[in-house]
Amino acid sequence: MNPISSDIYALIDCNNFYASCERLFAPRLLNRPIVVLSNNDGCIVARSNEAKALGLGMGVPFFKHRNVIESNNVAVFSSNYPLYADMSKRVMQTLELFSPQIEIYSIDEAFLKLNGTPENLNLFGHKIKETVYKWTGIPVSIGIAKTKTLAKLANKLAKKLNHFNHVFDFSSLTNPDHYLKKFPVGDLWGVGSRYQKLLISKGIHTAYDLKYADPYLIKKYMTIQGKRMVLELNNTSCFELEEAPPTKKGIICSRSFAKAIIKQEKIKQALAGYVARATEKLRKQKSVTAYVSIFLRTSPFKGGFYSNSNGLKLNAPTNYTPRLIQVALYLLEAIFRKGLYYQKAGVMFSDISPMNQKQQSLFNYPQNHSKQDKLMQTIDKINKTWGNTSLRFGAEGVDKRWKMAQENLSPRYTTSWKELPLID
Repeated sequence: MNPISSDIYALIDCNNFYASCERLFAPRLLNRPIVVLSNNDGCIVARSNEAKALGLGMGVPFFKHRNVIESNNVAVFSSNYPLYADMSKRVMQTLELFSPQIEIYSIDEAFLKLNGTPENLNLFGHKIKETVYKWTGIPVSIGIAKTKTLAKLANKLAKKLNHFNHVFDFSSLTNPDHYLKKFPVGDLWGVGSRYQKLLISKGIHTAYDLKYADPYLIKKYMTIQGKRMVLELNNTSCFELEEAPPTKKGIICSRSFAKAIIKQEKIKQALAGYVARATEKLRKQKSVTAYVSIFLRTSPFKGGFYSNSNGLKLNAPTNYTPRLIQVALYLLEAIFRKGLYYQKAGVMFSDISPMNQKQQSLFNYPQNHSKQDKLMQTIDKINKTWGNTSLRFGAEGVDKRWKMAQENLSPRYTTSWKELPLID
């Protein structure tokens, strides 16, 4: 017999986050349908409720919905990552006031552990929701339960069922099976399309069916994660908060170009920029890399397709951007072919280890490492304060016409002094 959890988890999810960020600084968009597009303005990656009501699908290429979008006065935005990241940070900082135990699950989701909360949990959830909206302008939905799996489930119901007003305390239900019987198994956290098909083939169609399935049989189908899911549906907590994000084993930065590039110099500038972004992530998690690889390719939809990659093991791991740019550009020389129109390039770091375990090179003095670390810390600090391209490396170039298309980009209202919102 597994013990019923005494923990209480809340899953806070920002509603239509990208669209909500755009609407926040443009009140004229209230009640107007909004869509946000992916890199190079390719596919729809976020929709307001009004856009969903028009049948605009998630992940669908923009051009396929162009007629519907134009005929219904839908507001279209390119992804404004600096704005979304900053608003996410503000939401998460607000949530930290309600619990010292927080797991930032994604840019628009976080788990809180609410153990010891003296108040009525439903009222407390509404207090969180109202505070986040008052302080940041971002609407959220909240699911509360004794396990993370049930908190995710409760959050989906809080969004779907209007009478909950976006807060659902699943932990207080006397008959939770009433909701589990109506909840499709494929909508459960951790059940992808492959497991959904497998479970349905075994007669498991709902969360209720999975709750009362044999956990050891489910383990056979879905590994230990499946068994834990069954236990979590029965109020036995198996997934703890990850309060510190796990260190990434690999870091990749790549983009498709707005227009195909034929000049090697432009490819070099793009790669240098990708290295700069990737090393920033590397330093943020206090890591170094010992292996650098790059790739580039032409369009797979045009004749003469070419794709290649190249990599190098470093003699000493590092997170020093100039050194890693130097390596990436060296690797490019061996795989670049003249006369081709390249559509995409990227860089990847692997063999990642903590900075405090960094192996010193025989030919590099400790004082050099100290100077390099201080220089990178200064650059990171300035870019964090003034925007991530305030200081750039010369190899990144100045002409950025090759960058990904962002024809409908809104201002960086909260991270650029030049783009502050204006009030008439």
